[in-house]
Amino acid sequence: MPVTSTKKLKLAMVAGEESGDILGSDFLREIKTRFADVEAIGIGGSRMIQQGFKTLYNMEKLSVRGYVEVFRHLPELIAIRRELKNKIVEYAPDLFIGIDAPDFNLDLEYFLKRKNIKTVQYVSPSVWAWRQSRLSKIKKSVDKMLTLFPFEKELYESRGIPVAFVGHPLADTLWPGSMGDQFRKDLGVTPGTMVISLLPGSRRSEVGQMASLMVETAREVNNRIPEVVFLVPLISNKTIAIFRNALRLAGQPSPTFKIMYGHSTQAIAASDAAVIASGTATLEAALLGVPMIITYKMPKLSEWIMKIKKTDLPWVGLPNILSDSFVVPEILLKDANPRNLSQALCNLLADELLQQRIKVKFANMRQLLKKDASRKAVDAVLPILKQEKFNLI
Repeated sequence: MPVTSTKKLKLAMVAGEESGDILGSDFLREIKTRFADVEAIGIGGSRMIQQGFKTLYNMEKLSVRGYVEVFRHLPELIAIRRELKNKIVEYAPDLFIGIDAPDFNLDLEYFLKRKNIKTVQYVSPSVWAWRQSRLSKIKKSVDKMLTLFPFEKELYESRGIPVAFVGHPLADTLWPGSMGDQFRKDLGVTPGTMVISLLPGSRRSEVGQMASLMVETAREVNNRIPEVVFLVPLISNKTIAIFRNALRLAGQPSPTFKIMYGHSTQAIAASDAAVIASGTATLEAALLGVPMIITYKMPKLSEWIMKIKKTDLPWVGLPNILSDSFVVPEILLKDANPRNLSQALCNLLADELLQQRIKVKFANMRQLLKKDASRKAVDAVLPILKQEKFNLI
């Protein structure tokens, strides 16, 4: 039976990008079933705002990736974090929850914990791949770590860091066959037409790096598969403009593109296969049972810095990390060119047995992560709250 309290719960939260906004909104929705009065401020997106969250800064300011891009925005990020520290201390929340965005949130959590504010980090940094030196700072910064993946829990326990594996919320809501057929009908796609979704990322910098590559890849695939429709879901007018400019520069003739505002999950579900910039969308595709090619490019300097970082993993995509094997192709950095991507995609589409094997792996992955994550996340933070204030049982 859910724990309930009539006392007002004050939360401070920071989500750094769209996937964090989803986690934050689901968390707020669930915790409102336990507390009659919940107030939350910080940094979040539209989904969190719909749950009554008050955002103090535009979430997109935190949505930068890559060393060069972060360095370019560093002064503004430092200023935001400095101001936010003071605002949160003045607000005096019962709990701070940092959602992903570890480079921003861990420093904030370190500061807040020393001000006697309880802190939770929801989504582990990739310490299992590199920068395990972060673990000592994490131990000093958070009262509890909430992990989305089971292999992370043992790592934190070995360092004496309070941790709870809560599963992934996407696994609770996505499954093969959901919404795909209807979305094809809504788009007017003729039955039997090959559909491929292209997801170049959510940030403007990512779309700028990936748009031309995906346009040229689609052109080469279209030369081999004449009857094919490419779905391109993008999250803002600015990213749509970047992709349309790449189409204009590519010239004619052009394959059939359906560029849409949002609806990335529906686009993936409606697809026979996908080409995805590494990130949360790769996990969405796996949970929906859609075979994919994972790809990524970045500025040369960022690529050089990444190469000198030490990592024990031979893969970067979540489906491969979770399976501990190369389930889907990864074509990255200098290897990411239209010829390689189109060849890999056409090979995948032509091999039905391979597609079935991949889908079996994806089904196992979904069972591993399906844990009713938002409920478990709230259950995990309740013991941190002051028992005497909320009369928690």
